[in-house]
Amino acid sequence: MSTTYQSDPDGERGAAGVGSSAREKYPPPPPETPAERKGRLIALFVMPFLIVTMMYATYVATMHEPTLQDLPVAVVGTGAAAEQFAEQLEDGADGALDVRVVADDATAKELIADQEVTGAILLPADGAPGGEATVYRASAGGASAAGTVQNLLGPAALAAGWTVADVDLAPLPDGDSSGTMVLFAAMGLMLAGYVPLSTILMAAPNLLRVRKFLPLALGWGALTSSLVWLILGPVVGAVDGHYPLFLGLGTLAVTAVGVAQMLFTKVLGPFAVLLGMLLWVIFGMPSSNLAMPVHSMPGFFGWLHDVLPLPAAGEALRAVIYFEAGAAWRHVGVLAAWLVGATLLAVLKERRSGLLVVGGPLYIDPDAPLPALSGGPVASYRKRLLAVAGFPLAIMLSVVTLMSFSMHEPTVVGMPVAVVGDAAQAQGFVDAMGPGLGDTTELEVLGSVEEAEERLDEQDLVAAYVLPVEQGGEARLLTAGGAGAAQQNAVTQMFRAVAAESGVGLQVRDVAPLTEDDTGGSNSMYVGMSWIMAGFLFLTVLRGGAPDLTRTRELLPLVAGWSVGISVWLWFLFDVLIGAVNGHALELIGYGALTVFAVGWVTGVFTRVFGLGALVPVMVVVMLAGVPASGGGLSIYMVPELFRAIGSWLPLPAAVDIARSIVYFDGTGIGRDLLVLAVWGVIGLLVNLLLVDRWVNRPSAKPHAPMGPRHVPDRGAKDEPAPEPELAV
Repeated sequence: MSTTYQSDPDGERGAAGVGSSAREKYPPPPPETPAERKGRLIALFVMPFLIVTMMYATYVATMHEPTLQDLPVAVVGTGAAAEQFAEQLEDGADGALDVRVVADDATAKELIADQEVTGAILLPADGAPGGEATVYRASAGGASAAGTVQNLLGPAALAAGWTVADVDLAPLPDGDSSGTMVLFAAMGLMLAGYVPLSTILMAAPNLLRVRKFLPLALGWGALTSSLVWLILGPVVGAVDGHYPLFLGLGTLAVTAVGVAQMLFTKVLGPFAVLLGMLLWVIFGMPSSNLAMPVHSMPGFFGWLHDVLPLPAAGEALRAVIYFEAGAAWRHVGVLAAWLVGATLLAVLKERRSGLLVVGGPLYIDPDAPLPALSGGPVASYRKRLLAVAGFPLAIMLSVVTLMSFSMHEPTVVGMPVAVVGDAAQAQGFVDAMGPGLGDTTELEVLGSVEEAEERLDEQDLVAAYVLPVEQGGEARLLTAGGAGAAQQNAVTQMFRAVAAESGVGLQVRDVAPLTEDDTGGSNSMYVGMSWIMAGFLFLTVLRGGAPDLTRTRELLPLVAGWSVGISVWLWFLFDVLIGAVNGHALELIGYGALTVFAVGWVTGVFTRVFGLGALVPVMVVVMLAGVPASGGGLSIYMVPELFRAIGSWLPLPAAVDIARSIVYFDGTGIGRDLLVLAVWGVIGLLVNLLLVDRWVNRPSAKPHAPMGPRHVPDRGAKDEPAPEPELAV
């Protein structure tokens, strides 16, 4: 399909179209050959396929069955007794602990502050039974790791006949009780660093000159790191003060990642986004040690923890905020190495190959006929610069704000629990215990265990507390691990205390236990997220790379084929290759295809009308808001009530619940989830067919910018450096 230029009566270059002088300066590309068109369409399938596969293969493979290996801890003591205890502790942990012996608690505390060990146990002076052992941990070094230290060292001390004192050397503040603030900060810095480069390549390639890009990256780093601090500090309340730290370290991190991504772009062109996403985010998350201990990840990620920018940025922030610098400097050194190394290599690449980027625009002057975002109309240089800054900024702000607001301070509120027993007895229990539980639970009375189990299968209840049937008998707590490990742990801890206060024993029974391949209960979340991302990403890529497809009838076979194909692949990936989701092939493929199809058409409504900029609100609605509303990570009873209210109508919670219900509850309750997805899909398809087609094909619609020409270097030839362009707006 050949591209025509819109007339430019005002003579402004690139604002609404391209004038005659610009057509002479920038000849349009020749018509696309059938082979070129076929290759372009294939690439539009390959790009989202690789992104979805890389992301969720990594997350499911690392998170579905985390196994702790060689977590470093210290035993504080001297002599044979300390050595013997350390040996027994390591042997009893079955490879989970790497135990060292230190002579005094000052050394142990210093090792914890430097994050060289996760925790320590100070043995009683004489080692005799009845003495007191002290367990040192640091919640700020990772809440999960600190809990593991407490759970492994404390019982070992009790088994030796000692009492246990628990000391948290670096407790988390109330505003960051989940310990995820540094994770969201580091994630925001990574997004700020690498996301702009794809837009720069297509909209303002003249900025990809090292001497131009470096000062811009420094200013951009200062701006974005300030905004990250503003969100996490004054707005959300997860961090108090430390603005100079965020400004300095954040600027370094954003600049380092930005320059490295510029280097990747000079080498790989448009496909550099794949390498950047893989290194900065996909591998960065499991290797970060910021959410889960890196010692519970495969060993490869332990090595990546010491070399990637996301772990370096997060660990440096954590070291300064919670450990008075501690090991911060070695992480700062990692970021500095990335910055210096990438800058030198980018300069060498530029001197060898010139300014043109393989696969990038052949015309790179500011007045070239380029779009602000891929697939859009020709835009002025000023509009393109606004897009270069505004699009990645909107993505970064959305991710950091929504994730930190919803998860920084999980608080149990309104967890539905049934009290099972004789009506009068059960109501008396509710009246007696309800005030003590406060607003953490919503208690109701049920008459039978069978009814309680049915309600648990429907996920209307988190737990059921079955009263003893005889004097001196045990109470029972029925839970469902498949509905969420976080809420199961919270309600079990809560009702152990209730049973102890009532003077009865407690027997806990899991009516839907997690499988051995889903020990953290995260599989359903990642399955649902992969379906959602496959849906909105495919239509986004089509909008940017195939703007000539302007009719729903042209898109329909592509979207349908993609929906089925990617669902088959994701089932094969998660089940056959990784072994995280066993069985249920037809259900997962069918429901997955429905989800991808529905989300795709909803995305198409906005991206086809408003361009790629509409990806941000679409991503917020179908993905980001759905994560806390799904109960896939944190329980919906631990996040702000807003997300519980909207969760019933969002596609991601529906997708997560389908995946969870199929595996753990025999498909109970998925009818409503399917209805939610069907409504989204039908409305999206009809709006595309009846309204969007007319809007996109209206006579006054601006044509998309020319899809070329692209730079294809001659193999073995050196590109001549382009002259420094004069700014023309």
